[in-house]
Amino acid sequence: MLKSVRTTGARSSDGCFAIVASRYNAKYVDAMLRAAKSELKRAGVKSIKVVRVPGAFEIPAVAARLSALDSQPSAILCLGVIFQGQTSHAQHIGWGVTHALAQIQVQHKLPVIHGVFVFEKEEHAKVRCLGRKHNRGREAAQTALAMAHVMEGLA
Repeated sequence: MLKSVRTTGARSSDGCFAIVASRYNAKYVDAMLRAAKSELKRAGVKSIKVVRVPGAFEIPAVAARLSALDSQPSAILCLGVIFQGQTSHAQHIGWGVTHALAQIQVQHKLPVIHGVFVFEKEEHAKVRCLGRKHNRGREAAQTALAMAHVMEGLA
């Protein structure tokens, strides 16, 4: 059951946040991207770097590159939408992205927020990506802010 996205009181650091977003299924990804940027700005984030990639499978390469920079972002949000078709291809892409993002996060000790979703039906994507009440982009931004705060506390 979906729960409404609650606005948190999380405030940003002076850090930079990066968003890697797929161009594929742009209707849904763009809505998540707008919501994520809006939430980060609402929290006071001054620097948001957005990198667009062709599809979800390309997201980990850019996330890995961003995490290896000398000026690492405070967190990397990864946004993509994959629709399940008649073959297992979508599941393979989803699993590959999930595994790669987890590795990047652990290897670089940097929050990498997984906002890449595999949907069976377009109506599910509409509810989770286009709605104000349940936008996964906003949730990803809230998680990024919370994790940046946690990581700052460990320094």
